[in-house]
Amino acid sequence: MTSGAPGPVAEPPPPPPPPASLYNIANLLTMVRILLVPLFVWLLLKDTTAWRLAAFAVFAVASVTDKIDGDLARKRNLVTDFGKIADPIADKALTGAALIALSVLGQLWWWVTIAILVREIGITLLRFVVIRYGVIPASKGGKLKTTLQILAIGLYILPLPGFVQPVAWAAMAAALIVTVVTGVDYLFQAWRLRRSALGR
Repeated sequence: MTSGAPGPVAEPPPPPPPPASLYNIANLLTMVRILLVPLFVWLLLKDTTAWRLAAFAVFAVASVTDKIDGDLARKRNLVTDFGKIADPIADKALTGAALIALSVLGQLWWWVTIAILVREIGITLLRFVVIRYGVIPASKGGKLKTTLQILAIGLYILPLPGFVQPVAWAAMAAALIVTVVTGVDYLFQAWRLRRSALGR
C-alpha cells in the first residue's frame, strides 16, 4: 500500500557552461608566443654568445607559454575555435623559425629542417582535411616529439662548448626520428578514420 506521498522530483541537468570568450588568458598567451617569434629570430641571427643566450631565454619563455595556455584552456574551460587554430600555428611558427634560422646559420643541415617542416605542416593540413570525419587526438608520441624538438632546438641555440655538441646532435636525431615515425602514425590514423566514417 502506497502512502500517496509524491515521489522525489528529479532535478534537471545542470546547464552547459557558457562558451569561452575569445578574449581570455589562454588565447592571450598564444598570441604572445606568436609575437615572440620574430624577436627570437632576430636575436638568434645576431649569432654572438650574448645574443644567443637572449634568444634562448625568449625561446624558453615561448615554449613555457605553450604548456601554460593549454593547461589553462582545459582546466578553466577556455577552449575556443580560435585557440584550436592559433595554438598549433604558434607552435609550428616557433619551432619552424628556429630550425630555419639554425640552418641559415649553417648549424643544422637543411634536409633535417625540411624533413621536420614537411611533417609538421603536412600533418597540420591533414588534420583540417579529415576533420569532417572526426578528430585525430594528440598521441603520447606527438607529445614526446614536441618535447624532443624543444630540447634539441634549445641545445642548438645555446653556445655550448665543442665537447657537448654530440648531446645536441643526439637530441636532434631523436627528435627527427620521433617526428617522422609519429607522422607516419598520423597518416595511418587518418586513413583508418576515413575508412570508418565511410563504412568501409
